[in-house]
Amino acid sequence: MNVHGLFRTLAASASGMRAERTRMDVISQNIANAEVTKGPDGEPYRRREVVFESVLDNALADSGAGVEVAGIETDPTPFPRVFRPGHPDADADGYVRMPNVSLPMEMVDLIAASRAYEANLAAMRSYRDMVQQGLQIGR
Repeated sequence: MNVHGLFRTLAASASGMRAERTRMDVISQNIANAEVTKGPDGEPYRRREVVFESVLDNALADSGAGVEVAGIETDPTPFPRVFRPGHPDADADGYVRMPNVSLPMEMVDLIAASRAYEANLAAMRSYRDMVQQGLQIGR
């Protein structure tokens, strides 16, 4: 394996770490806006989701295998209606349209993203340790 191949291997884990960091950022935005009933457009906050796209290793190109963020999309699920008659955004019947953010679901997604980030970090550390051991054998 040449030096370029060494970096390509690390790039796969690094791309996973970047993607999961973006996912954690979006999840934290969802959690922070879980009670925002009226945004700049007059609508409740709409949950956002990160979409990943795989990047395949191509021997003729310099791009390594891995994953990248293809985009951040909004969740089309309807807004739940909650009975809060004293709320300033309540309708005539006392219901408020709330953001379509489920805090338990966001926490599960956050834990999964955190674990995936940690797994990529562990893979990079293991690879580094193997390379160091290989260099020591050559001495």
